[in-house]
Amino acid sequence: MLVLTRKLGQNILIGEKISVKVLRIDSNKVQLGVSAPQSIAIYRQEIIDNIKDFNRLANKTDHARLKEAARFFKQLLGV
Repeated sequence: MLVLTRKLGQNILIGEKISVKVLRIDSNKVQLGVSAPQSIAIYRQEIIDNIKDFNRLANKTDHARLKEAARFFKQLLGV
């Protein structure tokens, strides 16, 4: 991991097309601006972690209970 110290308004470049700028520093928070081509997806790490956790839970679904619930709702709806 590369560790850099930047001041307010300073940038770092990642390759030739991605720029990260320090926009605001407020006590223990830093606001960053990221400029990148639209073809490059930018996500917050915690969002990706939440999606991965959700997918792990979905993968552990008890399929027998799911089929039972589907049968119940079909009967309830008269399908």
